[in-house]
Amino acid sequence: MTTTSTGAWQPPAASDPTDTAVPTDAAVPADSSGTTTPAAGPRPGTRIAWVWVLLSSLGIAAFAVVPYLTASLRSLAEQPSGGLAANYAEQPWPIQVAFYAHIVAGGLALVIGPLQFWRGLRTRHPRVHRWTGRTYLAAVGIGGLAALVIAPVNDAGLVGLFGFGGLGVVWLLTGSLAYRSIRRGNVASHRAWMMRNFALTYAAVTLRIWIPLLIVLQLPFLGGDVDFDTVFANAYAAVPFLCWLPNLVVAEWLIARRGLPGFRPASASIGDARHP
Repeated sequence: MTTTSTGAWQPPAASDPTDTAVPTDAAVPADSSGTTTPAAGPRPGTRIAWVWVLLSSLGIAAFAVVPYLTASLRSLAEQPSGGLAANYAEQPWPIQVAFYAHIVAGGLALVIGPLQFWRGLRTRHPRVHRWTGRTYLAAVGIGGLAALVIAPVNDAGLVGLFGFGGLGVVWLLTGSLAYRSIRRGNVASHRAWMMRNFALTYAAVTLRIWIPLLIVLQLPFLGGDVDFDTVFANAYAAVPFLCWLPNLVVAEWLIARRGLPGFRPASASIGDARHP
């Protein structure tokens, strides 16, 4: 809960990675002269990290979504850089609909997500912040459900089924917990769950960072005749889990650093409530 220096309650706000652990309007206690000093703003490194997240999210959203909105799956599948189109061009129409829903909704969540962590939007335009938050969570819901539909036909086989399918499940779960927390007025818990949820949304970016990195790591162990398709398949087989599990680890570290509620099983929370 955020308060002013007079103790007045302020409306709940969503998570903000540009924040420090100090509430936005907090003030350092008065010194001997009776003057209060405003709390320090976010550190330069935190601002740089947020700008990187914003720009990389916008870039990957454009890279991953625009081609599928400007050409058919069949035409994209015939191009060398067709991406995932070759795998979905011959799938039944319900799978193709789910694929487009996942691409568009996931791209929308990737674009809106960083803005939810922008303190200026939250404090100066709270109504816009709330509506973009609702749009973000709706996009997560659509993208997550669509991910569960297309996971069984992914390019990475069983590893992809469990990796991408697990990502879809946790994506939906963290989004629902973030929404439930803010509806109950638990702002700190909402911030923590939103950070976890966007860490999963950001898997769209980290997947595209890991693939070229894993390709390069294989090169010293290959002979003169390099089969790129095999090298790519080896790299892609690792990313269904690698694209999101490390993201959650980083999110938990940031949550702990900001003094927000850590992850605890429901039974532990119930026990704490019964025994203050």
